Amino acid sequence: MEKVMGAAKGSGAQAIHPGYGFLSENTEFAELCKREGIIFIGPPSSAIRDMGIKSTSKHIMSAAGVPIIEGYHGEDQSDEKLRAEAARIGYPVMIKAVRGGGGKGMRIAHSEAEFQDQLESARREARKSFNDDVMLVEKFVENPRHVEVQVFGDQHGNAVYLFERDCSVQRRHQKIIEEPGISPEVRKKLGEAAVRAAKAVNYVGAGTVEFIMDAQHNFYFMEMNTRLQVEHPVSEMITGTDLVEWQLRVAAGEKLPLAQEEIKLRGHSFEARIYAEDPNNGFLPGAGPLLHLSTPQSDEHTRIETGVRQGDEVSVHYDPMIAKLVVWGEDRAAALKKLRYCLRQYNIVGLSTNIDFLLHLSSHPEFKAGNVHTSFIAQHHAQLFPAPQAPSHQVVCQAALGLLLREQAHTQHFSAQSHDKYSPFASCTGRRVNILHKRNMTLQLGDSSESFVLPQIDDESFQVWGEVQTEGEVSFLHCCINGVLSRPKLVILDNTVHLFSMEGSAEVTVPVPKYLAGVTGAAAQGGAVAPMTGTIEKVLVKAGDKVQAGDALVVMIAMKMEHTIRAPKAGVIKKVLFKEGAQANRHAPLVELEEEEEA
Repeated sequence: MEKVMGAAKGSGAQAIHPGYGFLSENTEFAELCKREGIIFIGPPSSAIRDMGIKSTSKHIMSAAGVPIIEGYHGEDQSDEKLRAEAARIGYPVMIKAVRGGGGKGMRIAHSEAEFQDQLESARREARKSFNDDVMLVEKFVENPRHVEVQVFGDQHGNAVYLFERDCSVQRRHQKIIEEPGISPEVRKKLGEAAVRAAKAVNYVGAGTVEFIMDAQHNFYFMEMNTRLQVEHPVSEMITGTDLVEWQLRVAAGEKLPLAQEEIKLRGHSFEARIYAEDPNNGFLPGAGPLLHLSTPQSDEHTRIETGVRQGDEVSVHYDPMIAKLVVWGEDRAAALKKLRYCLRQYNIVGLSTNIDFLLHLSSHPEFKAGNVHTSFIAQHHAQLFPAPQAPSHQVVCQAALGLLLREQAHTQHFSAQSHDKYSPFASCTGRRVNILHKRNMTLQLGDSSESFVLPQIDDESFQVWGEVQTEGEVSFLHCCINGVLSRPKLVILDNTVHLFSMEGSAEVTVPVPKYLAGVTGAAAQGGAVAPMTGTIEKVLVKAGDKVQAGDALVVMIAMKMEHTIRAPKAGVIKKVLFKEGAQANRHAPLVELEEEEEA
């Protein structure tokens, strides 16, 4: 904080906009700005403090007539008291850090048997994220919708709401897709409750009041985020406002630009968060280089907010969100169609992302119908995570053609360097006399492989033609395979071909000979490995312990999240390779695990 303040004073700044990270909800920083005579573009520190402590905010909301859910928000933080309150409330319960946010320090206990482990896990994560492990316990509403309301207050006592954002589709209690979407009657009640919440703490600036809503449209206060949120562009799109401009005007002492009756709802908007993570591996956060990055074109109805570009490295030290894709349409169907179109244009190579998962999600019939809730992903897991399909002949042929055209381009470049381009020594493909050149090629896609003999044409091969077309920094493969025209985006890195089309993406690899391939992975290590670079938070086993497949071995902290590493098989721990507090690199073996000898 001192460095930020020093930079502000050194540059002669009159105000500081804290963004939407943890600093924006830091009471001490807001008070520091006030002491130094610099405007903090946000609410007063008293509002941040009152709404930042969840137990305090619940009492304030109850007094203001805002519905709250049953729970325990007391000072007694002993394990026995929290366990007793959970039993009184009735399982399942939500265990939450009172200073929590962003899905950190939250766990669900479905039974008393789970409670202690979930409590300890939530406390550890809360200490790491907020330096505070005080917890509250609340009744967990099964399959609710998570709906938040954008509010705005000024220094003259005025407050308005700019409609809602449905954030129900989540993983690890963090939002993936946001959109507006409730009936006008419920919208009015929800908005008025949110304004009461803001006025109860004399709120100034942009804020978000979050509610959970059951199937009967009963809603209950969850928390208030005393800042401009990541998903605020959805509200801007559907109201035609610039909320950052509003922040600056309000901070300068002006009244709100619009009264409540002047704020009109127009069209529909979606925001999809692009994460560096592996959805097929429990949404495990990832890190690595952005070897290729191409995005849809931004326009009046398409916004891309990002801080990375091709060639950058996504670090393990920060949140894995790398971009926000925001679209607008005249209605939900139009906006959803545009979202899917733009997701297909958003192509990344170098690390795992959730883009294909977002495509599956936005194409699901129940999502299209708007039937969403916070357990949506778990409920529709089979459809959202389909089994890998064998590669189509079309895809494999496209990959083969792309490789051949790249080889042809290299050959032409090599020949052009020769003084005699007709000389047999000017060719790098291998000159043959009186014999047909048969090119053997094997391509791997997942667990399936396809072999080719080119250019011989018979029943076992495919007739293909095409060319690589370059537009800016992006290459397209314009090709015809068995009479079918297509134009996928083409990225070739080392021995892997990446294809992106309107049907989705595919990754095809030229297999590396076994004598060149290194031995990696958990199986080779005989134990569990670190899924990413991180810090060993807790070691749960010791040498000589017997474990079953799925037993917890080690707890790691990476990308601000806690990850439990489990035994890949039953056996005996031969050796623990890391101590608590140590740093483990990605794919590093954490324990040596031996199969137990049969008696």
